[in-house]
Amino acid sequence: MKVLIVATGNPGKLQEMQALLAGLDWELALKPDALEIEETGATFAENARLKASQVAKATGEWAIADDSGLEVDALDGAPGVYSARYGKTDVERIDRLLHELGNELNREARFVCVVAIARPDGAIVLQADGICAGNILYAPRGTGGFGYDPIFYVPEQRLTFAEMTSEQKHALSHRGKALQALLPQFQAL
Repeated sequence: MKVLIVATGNPGKLQEMQALLAGLDWELALKPDALEIEETGATFAENARLKASQVAKATGEWAIADDSGLEVDALDGAPGVYSARYGKTDVERIDRLLHELGNELNREARFVCVVAIARPDGAIVLQADGICAGNILYAPRGTGGFGYDPIFYVPEQRLTFAEMTSEQKHALSHRGKALQALLPQFQAL
């Protein structure tokens, strides 16, 4: 079985990717803790490509990376590529976002994800993206997921990501859509 290094230290992302890529003949593993990749890209695509390439070169293995975040219309797309750095913890990030939105009526937002796969030499061989549109609630709901999931509401489902089952979230999420777009090409590698 081939190894695919997931360019993250986030166990939640690893679990999501394992579920979404189940059935493939690849063993997924987290990147080494000591390997830090600075996200210097101005876009989700630049950051995903940068992380995949650097992790592949450093480990000598195939690597997959995603860069994803939340874009809120009323905040001119913020937090965007800075979503993970909007606070030190999920609670701080949610609190900051809700504070900045205040009583704003326009709560439209979208989760965006770009996934890139690099060969062991660092060359990017695949890239795909996914978007999930929704709204930001005034207060968190649900206990599942991670990050902004408790305040990201998907109107068609009448649920936040944090209220959905794993299967529901995988089918609808930005990361799920990006990985589904990547799967046919990935299976051909």
